[in-house]
Amino acid sequence: MKHHLILLVVSKLLIPFLLLFAFYVQMHGDYGPGGGFQAGAIAAAAIVLYALIFGRRASEKAIPPRILEAGIPVGVLIFAGVGVVNMLMGGRYLEYNALNYAHPVDGQHLGIILVEAGVFITVFCTLVTIFNTFARRGR
Repeated sequence: MKHHLILLVVSKLLIPFLLLFAFYVQMHGDYGPGGGFQAGAIAAAAIVLYALIFGRRASEKAIPPRILEAGIPVGVLIFAGVGVVNMLMGGRYLEYNALNYAHPVDGQHLGIILVEAGVFITVFCTLVTIFNTFARRGR
């Protein structure tokens, strides 16, 4: 890809905006459309674009496969952990009011943000791991 100057320059400009948009979708998810799944897919698309332009090795150097493989269960544990914490605090599984009985709306907001963060981590790590696995095939 060293001879494709336009692709190199455009991707260097585009990837940060894709990641910024993923962050926006993540943070906007509790108020409207979007959330962890969509943001994880957008962020993964940015990393896949980086890998396609700069090479799989550069992508794996930026985000090592071990971190991605560890991120998949960590995201699931965050999601499930929010439910368990709610149950330990006397609420039902994923009933966010239990996180802050004095201010239930704040508890709901915190619960949604944590659950969506878990979904983001799982989706992002899974999609990038799938891409890396297929990219390594045949080599």
